[in-house]
Amino acid sequence: MNKLLSISNSKYFEYFILIARFLLAITFINYGYSKLTGGQFGVTPEVMATPLKEVSFFNLMWYLFDQEPLKSFVGIFQMLCGLFLLYNRTVIIGVFFFIPIASNILLMDITFMPKSLSIGFTRRFVWYFILCGLILFHYRSQMKEMW
Repeated sequence: MNKLLSISNSKYFEYFILIARFLLAITFINYGYSKLTGGQFGVTPEVMATPLKEVSFFNLMWYLFDQEPLKSFVGIFQMLCGLFLLYNRTVIIGVFFFIPIASNILLMDITFMPKSLSIGFTRRFVWYFILCGLILFHYRSQMKEMW
């Protein structure tokens, strides 16, 4: 355990955590911004003209998530989460926002995406969850104070 604590107190680990926070923050800020500006979700007119029984689950999901206020709600919370991850005083709140939002995204991707795409998304989101765990481990003393 002593060795683990010395790693978590090293400057390299602190830089790694800073980069992890920045990566997660930028990822969610970009996703949130895309939702608010119409760059994510929605389907083509061709898909809209297709009978429902012939529409893929993925296109159906994107159509449903394109509806308001869901799209704006998710986009705003993704951006807030990203901003929380950037500031030392709110990083723990940012991680606690990130985990359920990312879990829902992952669940939707696994359920509705074509398997060839969902495998890549699953791997990426597992990496995000590992980063969240490392961030929480790094800030464990502040978490103890919170409780």
